[in-house]
Amino acid sequence: MEWNDIQDTLNDMLQSAAHQFTSPWFYIQMVIVLIAAGLALAGASFLRGKVDPTSLAMGLPGPLRILIRVLMNRAGTIIFALLTWIARFVLVHAGVLNRGYLLATATSLASAWIIIRLATNLIHNQFMVRVVSLAAWTVAALSIIGRLDDASDALDSVSVMAGTLRVTPLLLIKVSVSLGIALWLAGVFSKFLEVRITRSHDLTPSIQVLLIKLMRVLLIVVAIAIVMSMVGIDLSAFALFSGAVGVGLGFGLQKIIANFVSGVILLADKSVKPGDLVTIGDNFGRISAMNTRYISVAAGDGREFLIPNEDLITQKVVNWTYTDNNSLVKVNFGTNYDADPERVCELAVTIACAHPRVMTSKPPSCLLSEFTEAGMKFSLTFWIEDAYAGMDNVRSDVMLALWKAFKQENIRVPYPVREIRVRGGALPVETIVEVP
Repeated sequence: MEWNDIQDTLNDMLQSAAHQFTSPWFYIQMVIVLIAAGLALAGASFLRGKVDPTSLAMGLPGPLRILIRVLMNRAGTIIFALLTWIARFVLVHAGVLNRGYLLATATSLASAWIIIRLATNLIHNQFMVRVVSLAAWTVAALSIIGRLDDASDALDSVSVMAGTLRVTPLLLIKVSVSLGIALWLAGVFSKFLEVRITRSHDLTPSIQVLLIKLMRVLLIVVAIAIVMSMVGIDLSAFALFSGAVGVGLGFGLQKIIANFVSGVILLADKSVKPGDLVTIGDNFGRISAMNTRYISVAAGDGREFLIPNEDLITQKVVNWTYTDNNSLVKVNFGTNYDADPERVCELAVTIACAHPRVMTSKPPSCLLSEFTEAGMKFSLTFWIEDAYAGMDNVRSDVMLALWKAFKQENIRVPYPVREIRVRGGALPVETIVEVP
């Protein structure tokens, strides 16, 4: 656009503004705007007195609760935008007004303000908030000066052909905005379904996770398909692209696909589930989450092992709680030959029974397992039903109690006897050192 064209546009805008100010309909529109503002204030006050946002949003996902709260806080602006839009629509279609400049300006500014407030509260990325705010004010400004259609035509005039698909900046903007809103709604709805599924006691944890993941993928696919149809994109135009993606999946993404399929198999066969205590290789812990590509195993010391799903299919997995939550704990200890084996077993069983985490339905057992040169070896076994709370701490408590009981009963623990011989000196010396 040349400088003369810009000057002509500015002159037209000034003449139009002067005509608006001198027209009696300008002041009529101003009165309508003031009346709409008063009705909006009254309506917002009425809604705040009759509707409680907390009780209205109870049971809904977090984003929807925030959305309802923001809408209630901006109820006056929303009512004002609706009233001015309805007034302009009626007057223009009735032939009373040609354009309704003042009403259109009020509607555009109110709509931009609502969009900005929604973006500020719903989007946590500050950069995206600035982008949405800039876009809202730009659209409002173009609408006010009457150049929104011209800007749309300019964005649609530049195109690049991708097969049978005509790609324009306007199309990219529409797809980006529509896809962002659709994916946000799909995420909110999937969260809502996730809460409902996890509260169902008729489904096992594995089936719950499987349903949640399938529902999430299905919602994303449906959202993308709806957006493509809304903006007028024929999905058959992506046939070539889909073929290339298929080749890429076959070669470059085979591990990702293998992990995804393995995750579905694990959820279906219920071999492992969230909450199970497992040993995978050198990793021991409790399964805290099962994701599409990996499972998370909490070690109990702040670490979490992220193990690919494929490893659980191809490697040996020890599931301590596969059938039930009961786990066997073994404590090995020894005494010298001066101790009475029966008394030692009796003490060990009594001490194990006294621990609050040891199951009473499966009584502890102590066996004399071996006679060695140093003394007798015993094996104490007992069951616990909360292995996820740790097994080493129970074993340590029982061993400390055994040590105290052995002290009181004068039962000695085997100790090594070393013989040291010194040769080559003036006098041969033989020393036997016993560690008491």
